[in-house]
Amino acid sequence: MPLHGQASGGWTESSSALRILNLGVRNSIGVLTADAFTQNNPTAVATNVTTRVDQTLHGVLSGSVAFTRPDAGSNFMGGPGSNAVQVAIAAAPLQRQGYRPLGLFINSANGNAFENTPGVASGIGPYVCAMGTYGDSLYETALIGDSVGGDPIAGTAIVYVNGQRLISSRNGFLLPATVLNAAGTLVISTDDITVAAESFVFTLDNSSTVIGVLKMPPDATQTELVFDARL
Repeated sequence: MPLHGQASGGWTESSSALRILNLGVRNSIGVLTADAFTQNNPTAVATNVTTRVDQTLHGVLSGSVAFTRPDAGSNFMGGPGSNAVQVAIAAAPLQRQGYRPLGLFINSANGNAFENTPGVASGIGPYVCAMGTYGDSLYETALIGDSVGGDPIAGTAIVYVNGQRLISSRNGFLLPATVLNAAGTLVISTDDITVAAESFVFTLDNSSTVIGVLKMPPDATQTELVFDARL
């Protein structure tokens, strides 16, 4: 279904995945890590890749989750890091305790064709935080790893439902914290060490920060996640 109101089509044709509906805070405090401009997409798990990402793009993307990056130093932020980065942070207790999501990137760090590239020039990546309501066209469409107990298994299509809690996958894309099992009879967690960024780094299931609460799932009419932020 579409949201209430009218639009010229400009926002659906935007180069940004994140659409601000009700702004919390635009935050530009923090320096982007070097890999914020060079990471592959997806960055950590290259199987069962979401259909919502352009894999030819490098660097953190609009609508992806911004993380504190204690491995890079004080006041650094970036994406969730590659598999090697996440493994290294998980092995360093001091860094591990400082690995947390901050919000969602407004723009892609490297910009887009035929646009100015302020991120590259400044080393800053503005993100939204402190509540608000947003539409995001960048999210996981299939499980990138087995859920708890292996059911559902990696590759299972994700069904989004109004009211689900949204967390960050290991690739820094939005993901529901729960889904139905294969039989459709039980609600089970996806917040585990094979799927979620924080759970992987903490090596502890169900340890992810809730980024938002889903208000409108994507469908054929509107392909965004519309959610109230909780971060």
